[in-house]
Amino acid sequence: MMNIPFGRVRFCDGVSRRNFLRVGTFAFGAVNLTLADIMRAEAAAKQNDLPRTSHKAVINIFLGGGPPHQDMWDLKPDAPKEIRGEFSPIATNVTGIQIGETFKRIAKMADKFAFIRSVVGAKGGHDAFQCTTGWPQQSLAPIGGRPSLGSAVMKLQGNVDPSVPPFIGMAEKTQHGPWSDPGQTGFLGSTFAPFRPSGPDMANMTLNAANKDHMPDRKKLLSGFDDLKREMDAAGTLRGADAHTARAFDVLTSSKLVDAMDISKESQKTRERYGDGKPYQFQFDGAPTVNEHLLMARRLVEAGARVVTLSYGRWDSHGKNFDLVRDHGAKLDQCLTALVEDLDVRGMLDDVTVIAWGEFGRTPQINAGAGRDHWPAVSSAILAGGGMKTGQVIGSTDRTGGAAKDRPVSFGDIFATLYRNLGLNPETTAINDPTGRPQHLTDGTALPELI
Repeated sequence: MMNIPFGRVRFCDGVSRRNFLRVGTFAFGAVNLTLADIMRAEAAAKQNDLPRTSHKAVINIFLGGGPPHQDMWDLKPDAPKEIRGEFSPIATNVTGIQIGETFKRIAKMADKFAFIRSVVGAKGGHDAFQCTTGWPQQSLAPIGGRPSLGSAVMKLQGNVDPSVPPFIGMAEKTQHGPWSDPGQTGFLGSTFAPFRPSGPDMANMTLNAANKDHMPDRKKLLSGFDDLKREMDAAGTLRGADAHTARAFDVLTSSKLVDAMDISKESQKTRERYGDGKPYQFQFDGAPTVNEHLLMARRLVEAGARVVTLSYGRWDSHGKNFDLVRDHGAKLDQCLTALVEDLDVRGMLDDVTVIAWGEFGRTPQINAGAGRDHWPAVSSAILAGGGMKTGQVIGSTDRTGGAAKDRPVSFGDIFATLYRNLGLNPETTAINDPTGRPQHLTDGTALPELI
């Protein structure tokens, strides 16, 4: 954890240049290293001939636990009662598309969304791995595994703004750790780990209800950063440091990054549109329904982030499935539509892809506890933005929602689409693994229906 003194910093009072450099020490993954080290390694590893694009971005919302597709986007009103459940389908603003009654706001703007009802290939693990990489967890495991979308994009495209990390993971810590995995670095190593505002990386840089009593007010916080940077400049310390140390200090003292994290800068009306997701219910060992994370994700993308991941809710509905969907679904309905509306109003929707999905689906058969159990055979996803052709449904399942009936879509296909939306050609772009072999970003093909 970093510890920054507030107010003036005088080197003659005991803060040495060595100690100043150690202020930039963060915890990325399981490795402690300075941000300057990370910047140097990134520069050394980057292949200059790989493509760079204008600022495209992805906001990846992981619905950890396995959301029930047949109670959300793929209702089966004609199935037997023990399969169809308690919800009725409702019409949307797109002729012929119906979704679950819990999602009234999404129904009114379904033309901005694409619903994939036939996601196949889930391996059944209670983790985010396939939803952050597009690959099975065992793929390339002997050499570190596959890198997540955020890590790959960080390597291939780098920073939009030197003071804003390109890959940010906002997942709150969960008792079941794999549900708060923002995306692993795989064979790329810790250099390309996500910056985690909710973890040790910015524990003293964010002002929230959890640490208000332990920090000065926000103005004093930013004043401390500004004073520190001015003193460094005046003393020539930054000029004497190498470029990577200077860049690390830019991130560490960036008012832009801190500002992006500060949703109090948004109007009360905007914050009310997103909601706060409280009270948190059905959380148990999973993530809370923090609606404000979607607002923060939008602000981080505006500031220059390329990939933002977050974990929303705990959807492992072995019991009280319908109560859970009423709670989680209504909250997701509110914040997801607010996010898409905001991106649209700001002219960002064509550049930012939003996806919400889980690691697998749920059983057609309702169990004795009014729940649905794990069902890797088929699941669903909802997407928006990215310049995609929305207002459509892709794929379908059989009459019970138990198997893909037509147009099965793999995790790799979805990731190929995400990479394409970011300006990376999934068919030709590769990253060399530690053995020197080029590895493709995905084994899928971008969905022609969306592009």
